[in-house]
Amino acid sequence: MDLDLPDGMMRAGAADWRQLGAITAEAFYEDPVNRWIFGTPETLDAVFPILARTHYLKHGLCHVIRDGGAAMWLPWGAPSEISLSATAQLAWALIATGSLGAIGRALEAGARMQAHHPKEPHLYLFTLGTRLASRGKGIGKALLAPVLAECDRTGTSVYLENSNPLNEGFYRSHGFESQGHFPCGKDRVNQKAPLLQKMWRAPKAPCA
Repeated sequence: MDLDLPDGMMRAGAADWRQLGAITAEAFYEDPVNRWIFGTPETLDAVFPILARTHYLKHGLCHVIRDGGAAMWLPWGAPSEISLSATAQLAWALIATGSLGAIGRALEAGARMQAHHPKEPHLYLFTLGTRLASRGKGIGKALLAPVLAECDRTGTSVYLENSNPLNEGFYRSHGFESQGHFPCGKDRVNQKAPLLQKMWRAPKAPCA
């Protein structure tokens, strides 16, 4: 994608996997779906750098703004499922952080996300987040703006799964519309699985 990046925003490369993963993990410490699946911040700290290094930096488009925010995108036609090697690394990370039960929950969530994923061509926003100390500073908007502008220019739709109801207004303000919800997994005893919200953004016509 031909992006006009704002000051401080850069495309992440292979060597940036630790930073990309660390920012993303911290951004999801309080996220209902990720806490349901992975349990603890320590597990998130282990999981997201692996996902960044083994899949999204290889097949996707990733950006960081200094050390405050990060986003991972996957273009249409890129592999959607992680490799067997990456799956093994993730399983070991879950075992090492004491989250053995998260393996089954992660597989279940991944299968449900695949089942609900749109069949129409689109750019997929896997994660967008900021460090806790960087919230409220417009970093999320800055990460989205150049990508959405290019999607409008090229007529590309965008899809994401919103894992936190508190973020719905933010995404709606950037042109995303809800396409319904689905649970991220099976209910536990006396605890319902959090919902993932399917959100779709059609490209906007250029201003006259």
